[in-house]
Amino acid sequence: MPDTRRTRPDTRAALREHARRLFARHGYEGVSMRDIAGALGIRQSAIYNHFPSKQHLLLDLMVGHMERLLSAMRDAVPEGLPPAGQLEAFTRFHVAYHIDQPEDVFLAYMELRSLEDPGRADVIALRNQYETTLRGILGAGQASGVFQVAEPALATRAILAMLTGVTVWFRDGGPLNREQVIEAYLGMVLRGVGR
Repeated sequence: MPDTRRTRPDTRAALREHARRLFARHGYEGVSMRDIAGALGIRQSAIYNHFPSKQHLLLDLMVGHMERLLSAMRDAVPEGLPPAGQLEAFTRFHVAYHIDQPEDVFLAYMELRSLEDPGRADVIALRNQYETTLRGILGAGQASGVFQVAEPALATRAILAMLTGVTVWFRDGGPLNREQVIEAYLGMVLRGVGR
């Protein structure tokens, strides 16, 4: 008779999925390892075969999100485009990605406070890579005279805050569809840099 206590090969992925959902719904502090195990229908001790602590599980989720975000952004924003084309590509990508990944985005922004160092520093370094891409686009546009941006670092933070806010309110079936929302945000970003 097989040992039913053994975890399936996909248990690690299932743990991530259930933890992501629970953390997004109840917050990191509001979820225990027992809650995660119960949602998956396994013993709490089985989690420790995959993650030594709840902190490691949160770090895994946040680093995974940031690595996927950076990889997808690099594919979506070609380096050879002029600054205006890069800004358009970046804006379209950011809004679409954030509409598609609301739980990951919530964790990345709201639960950074729950991460301990050195993991927190690792996630911040990944976030800085993403922010640096947009800052570089804005700086190149400012230098070439196509963008009217007084301070690229400040403009970067303002644009990212505005674009990321889509996860708070956007729902399929709302008054604006996905493409209308992306176009509206793109218009606001372009007007914001004097285009």
